[in-house]
Order: sequence, then structure tokens, then C-alpha cells
Amino acid sequence: MDSRVISFIQPSRNNLKYLKWSYNSIRKNLGYRHEICWADDFSNDGTWEWMQEIAEKDGNVKIHRNEGPERLGHTILYDTLINDYATNDIVMIYHADMYACPKLDEEVLKHLERGKVVSATRIEPPLHPEGPEKIIKDCGIEPEEFNELGLMNFLEEFNTGEDKLTEGIFAPWAIYKDDFTSIGGHDPLYAPQSKEDSDIFNRFVLAGYETIQTWQGYVYHMTCRGSRFKDGAMRNPAGQVFMKGRESSEWLAQNLRSTRNFIRKWGHMVKHDEYLKPIVPPKYDVGFVAYNCDKNMLRELEPWCSDIYLDYGSVGRYSNEYRVEEQPNTKFNLNDKIWMYGDKKPQDLKNNIVVEFDCRKLTSDNFQIIVNLSEIIQKSGELGEMELDIFKFHIDSLETYERDLIICER
Repeated sequence: MDSRVISFIQPSRNNLKYLKWSYNSIRKNLGYRHEICWADDFSNDGTWEWMQEIAEKDGNVKIHRNEGPERLGHTILYDTLINDYATNDIVMIYHADMYACPKLDEEVLKHLERGKVVSATRIEPPLHPEGPEKIIKDCGIEPEEFNELGLMNFLEEFNTGEDKLTEGIFAPWAIYKDDFTSIGGHDPLYAPQSKEDSDIFNRFVLAGYETIQTWQGYVYHMTCRGSRFKDGAMRNPAGQVFMKGRESSEWLAQNLRSTRNFIRKWGHMVKHDEYLKPIVPPKYDVGFVAYNCDKNMLRELEPWCSDIYLDYGSVGRYSNEYRVEEQPNTKFNLNDKIWMYGDKKPQDLKNNIVVEFDCRKLTSDNFQIIVNLSEIIQKSGELGEMELDIFKFHIDSLETYERDLIICER
């Protein structure tokens, strides 16, 4: 057996029954040699009291509590646990609604080296679309009905003994602690949650880390039992499973904020291949010259560029209102991003690439040019001027900046 040990990193908020189920699986199937680090995010369901009881009996459990009144979210608490509580060289980001299957630790450690991030394979009930990176198998949608024997029998039949590996990353994932801290951990830009994982995955790839998924180590994952689907799952009379309610309003609002901040930082939406290996397009310095831009259009355009230049009427009527409304949702300083166009020529603006267009001509179809701007510029590969649909490009430099984003400066 590999002598290395893991610190399991598990923040939780009002997820007590799942956390109990998860803890019991780790201790039953992996033993007591691995450390478990918990953070209670101001729960009101008895989570903190239970954590304290377990920590008194289990000497390899570390606990932390956010005293509130606001939640911090796992974006912050993952790093609090890793930096301040984890005592092992290896840490594993591990959700509170995951069941550790036997030999999970052995199979992950078998492939883990410095400069590598190793994910286990998720087995999930049919609550989300299928994908080649996971296994769909209904062994229960709540801890009360979890079919542990059925899962063990399935694994015995499914596991051929082939040491299959694919490239990709999703929780649970393990990494050497110093590899994690060397790039600054998770970016608090995304606190309390959402897109912090996609951000750090991009940075792993850019830093040259190898992302590996083992198909011999497994977790059973109930999925999304935090704030996203806070009401849990249920079955209809035919036995089909589904979430009880739609995404919570809290999750929807935060996911929108984090998505906009991800675009501001990276210049594109989250991208990955079918096995969830990150795809990181170039990050260019792009300025938009947006004629006839109203406040609603400013809201749509602003995240997609380094700077946006408006005509005088738009600046006076809309930009100040937009700044006041949007600034609380981002750490990017919008005062340094929204400008008056004035009498300058596009080639005289400070950005390496300037894109001119009339907002009155924007449609849902040609807006996709903005969404895919990084790939379009990369594919062109040419300096000078060009036109595409309603857009006129002035390209002075193709210098890219995505590698400047690897290290998160706190």
C-alpha cells in the first residue's frame, strides 16, 4: 500500500445528512489514516455541533467554522482548509455529497506526482445529462435509500482491471499542496461559489500540470446538494428521478455573477473537451468602440473586452448608472474600463486590438462573433484591418496575456 496520506477538503453548508454519509464512507472504506478537514459555512442544521462531536472522537479530523452572518462559500473555505488546517502533503477537493468507494485512495495515489492533478471517476444517478467522463448508475438519490450493496456489485462487474486513464478534471481531484499553493489557490473573484473550479483548472493547464482521470478509483456522487438544488431529489411513481425544484434563486444569481467575472478575466466562456479537459483560448487586449450603445447593451458587452468606448451621449446617459449597478458584482474596476470615444481614431486607442460596430445592428447571431472573438482573432493571425459582418477590426498586436493569469495574486 502507498504510504502517502491525503487531507480530504470538505466545506459544507446545511448538508448534514450528506456529510454524515460521506464521512462514514471514508472511514469504512479507506480507514482512519487519511485526514479530513471540514469547514462549516454558518449552517443552521446542526452541522457544527456534529462536527465538534466527531472531532472529539476522531483525532484525524480538523474543523473550522465561519461564524457568519454571511456565507463565505467553498471558493474561500477550500483554501482556508488547505492553507490553515491540512497537515499532509496531498490534498483532495471533495464534495460533501460524495461516497468514497473502496480503494479510491490507492487508485488516485498510484498516479499522483508533483505536477499532476488526479481525478477519480464519478458514478451518478440519472439527474444530469450523460457524458463520457462519468458513469450513470442509479444506486440512490438520497442517503436514506442508498443501495450500497448494489453499488459494490456494479463495481465488481464494471471493473475489468484495465488501468484506464483519460485527460480531464472534475471533483474529486487530488494535488500536492505545494503545487496548489504555488499558483495562489482559488481566485476569490468567484466567492462564494461557481466558476472557481473552471478558473483554477485553466490555470493548472497553463502552468503545465497534467490533468488525469483514473477509471479505477470511484465516488458515488449525489450531485448539486449545496445551494444549487437545495431541496434535493425525488422519484415519480414510475421510478424516474429528478430534482425537486429548479435551481435556487441564490445559486442562479451567483452563477450569473461568476460567469460574467470569468468572461472578464479570460475573455471567453468556460471551454473543455468531452472528458472535461480545459481548453484555454488566447487572452487578447481588446477594446470595443460601440456606437449607439444603451445601458442594456452596455451590460451585455462590457465583460467581453478590456475597455469599451462609447459616444458622448451613451457615456453621459448610461455609463454612470451601469457602474453603480454593476460594480458591487465584480472586483474589476469599471471606472477604468468604460470611456468616452471622443475624436480619437481607433488605431490611436490604447488597446492592441480595437473592434468597431454599431450596437443597433447587433443580433443574437452576430453576437456570437463577440463570444468567439479569441478564436476568430487567433485563426486570422494577421495584423492590420479586417471586417467581419458588422465588425471592423484594427489589429496592431497579437500579444496574448493568458499566462499572466496563472498565479492568483490575493
